[in-house]
Amino acid sequence: MPKPLMPKATAIWLVDNTTLSFEQIAEFCGLHILEVRAIADGEVMGGMAGMDPVANGQLTKEEIALGEADENHRLRLAESDIPQPVSRPKGPRYTPVSKRQEKPDAIAWLLRHHPELSDAQIGRLIGTTKPTINSVRDRSHWNIANLQPRSPVELGLCTHMELTEAVQRARKTGRGAQAVPMATPPDPEPMQSPLDEPKFD
Repeated sequence: MPKPLMPKATAIWLVDNTTLSFEQIAEFCGLHILEVRAIADGEVMGGMAGMDPVANGQLTKEEIALGEADENHRLRLAESDIPQPVSRPKGPRYTPVSKRQEKPDAIAWLLRHHPELSDAQIGRLIGTTKPTINSVRDRSHWNIANLQPRSPVELGLCTHMELTEAVQRARKTGRGAQAVPMATPPDPEPMQSPLDEPKFD
């Protein structure tokens, strides 16, 4: 069951402004009943201000009235049409094992199509390391013969918006002039025909 934001501040407000039972408040806020009793007795959270769950749309007055009339009534969190922001944790991007083998393909694509991106930006974008990026750039990667440059968006390693933002930041910093393009394999030497062998008298 989803819980309200700032549950302890919400519990303080419900204790001070309603006749709901401690059990009802504890269950609604996801707290232990002893915590609610301690709040009511002023033993804890003495300096915390209560937060009105009605004002912020987490609880309706009708729901509180139902709870006050019936101690067995369980309070329900009000449904909101406002989409909740999705926060992305900082740190290395986690990539499923099935996707990790496709990272070198994405690196090759980025080095070819967006050389203005720094190694750090590529690393953050698809969750890889600088040694891996360098090995693809100088073609020393162990699987270089089988790499197929593919967009990281197509591979699901990042979103189109993330890629666009990274490219725009790189272009603003003027890194394009310092970018190191991906090395191209040398052209194979032409095979010498037996007919071209020097003839000796």
